[in-house]
Amino acid sequence: MLCVWLALTGCETQTHRGTTAGGETTVPAAKVTITPAQGTKKARPDKGVVVTAAGGTLQSVTVRAKGKDVPGEFNAQRTQWRSKWTLRPSTSYTVNAVAKNSIGTASQAFSSFRTLKPKKTIDVSLDWILENNRGDTYGVGMPIILNFDRAVFNKAAVERALEVRAEKPVEGAWRWIGDRQVVYRTKEYWAAHQKVTLKARLAGVRAAKDVYGTSDFTRTFEIGAARITKVDLKKHRSVVTVDGEKKRTIPVSGGNGSTLEYTTTSGVHLTMEKNNPTRMISPGRKKGDPGYYDELIGWAVRISNSGEYLHQTAGEEYCLGRANCSHGCVRQPARDAIWFYKNSQPGDVVIIKGTRRKLEWNNGWSFWQLSYEKWKKGSALD
Repeated sequence: MLCVWLALTGCETQTHRGTTAGGETTVPAAKVTITPAQGTKKARPDKGVVVTAAGGTLQSVTVRAKGKDVPGEFNAQRTQWRSKWTLRPSTSYTVNAVAKNSIGTASQAFSSFRTLKPKKTIDVSLDWILENNRGDTYGVGMPIILNFDRAVFNKAAVERALEVRAEKPVEGAWRWIGDRQVVYRTKEYWAAHQKVTLKARLAGVRAAKDVYGTSDFTRTFEIGAARITKVDLKKHRSVVTVDGEKKRTIPVSGGNGSTLEYTTTSGVHLTMEKNNPTRMISPGRKKGDPGYYDELIGWAVRISNSGEYLHQTAGEEYCLGRANCSHGCVRQPARDAIWFYKNSQPGDVVIIKGTRRKLEWNNGWSFWQLSYEKWKKGSALD
């Protein structure tokens, strides 16, 4: 496992004579072991670097690749050092370690090795809505959604490589949705007005048999104001607060409830994307069928995958503030719809109540429909 030993006087393991009350004794030099060993050509990057000292303690460990230091940590006894993250595939590394025995005799060890070239690789991307809004601000309910181009079977290994740091920290957890998507949600809403950074340290992570990540992935998000909209479809109004201050009360009209499809979902929604205009076509109906429609609707902000928006009313203004007349969306007066559209961020919270149809937790970004305890059960880690 180990290559070179250097003590005070030469290139082989040395012992040092010391004197005790009972007479003379010998103290062997500390034995340092490096894994991967000298000359390894196909080291598994997910195993990292491990340096151990027997009969002494590690004084220093330096691991380098392409002129950069590899971070790592000692155990409490300083008898072991491990690289903090996985190594990069197809990369050459050098390791230098120094240990001392109980009377201060130094031992040195060295290893140079190369990690394997993967047979298959895996890449990750951010949810397209989040990616398309890079540089913008996000709401306090924002999830972090990662999609993989291959199935992930070593979910725990991948999840351990995902690091989320916030300027104003809050507890959060990842949840796997199938084998190709993982979503991060906080226990409570993000604190407003801060930066959040995702670092996916996937280079060298073994996602499945013979499948490795080859590069890290980093994104920074700017959390903006805390915009919370509460929609009461029994009272036919919504109230918008920004950073806890009431900003607007809006007369609205929700789904007419004639069918489940035409019933607005009650629950915690998040704003996702917005379009002006957006084309809305009645699902499951063709032209000439009862209830068919095909319209361009202005100032529309999407809040689910089942076609629900907050948008400008396209007519029936007498319903606003009085009755639920829509096909499932929440209609607003033109002036209010324009204001809401212009000020909305992806991840703003929209809480709707007053209907018989419950929002599903996986309908769009409706992850807040699960309690945090249930959410955490979807993690691959304890």
